[in-house]
Amino acid sequence: MNKADVLLRVPFLTHLGVQVDSMEPGHAVLSLDPRPEHYNSWGAVHGGVIMTLLDVCMAIAGRAYDPANLSGVTVDMSSSFISPGKGKQIAIGKVIARSATLWRCEGEIRNASDDSLVARSMGTFKFKNLMNQGKQPVGDA
Repeated sequence: MNKADVLLRVPFLTHLGVQVDSMEPGHAVLSLDPRPEHYNSWGAVHGGVIMTLLDVCMAIAGRAYDPANLSGVTVDMSSSFISPGKGKQIAIGKVIARSATLWRCEGEIRNASDDSLVARSMGTFKFKNLMNQGKQPVGDA
């Protein structure tokens, strides 16, 4: 499976313009070049966009173990906003612990222009093996 194909089943990510820059088992890097509608009234990338990037970069880090057959659903997620998102955003996700079905991940967003930290997150994801399910689950991340 092509690294970009992992996003094709999620129309919202296509709509936002999220790109998968790299993915390997337990690690993913995504990017977004924000359009005008992605900004809030203060000229920073909207918090909802940042939260989406955090969620997806962590989920894809887990899916990267077997992107053709794994799908993840977010169980919980906590995030902290550090500084405003300005311009191109880089999202980095990493798996830090996993069991057969639950994986614990961390993510961060950085401004590409100066590598400044925008936000950090921790999340737990329930992963499903699509080959064993014979179908695509609702909530595919």
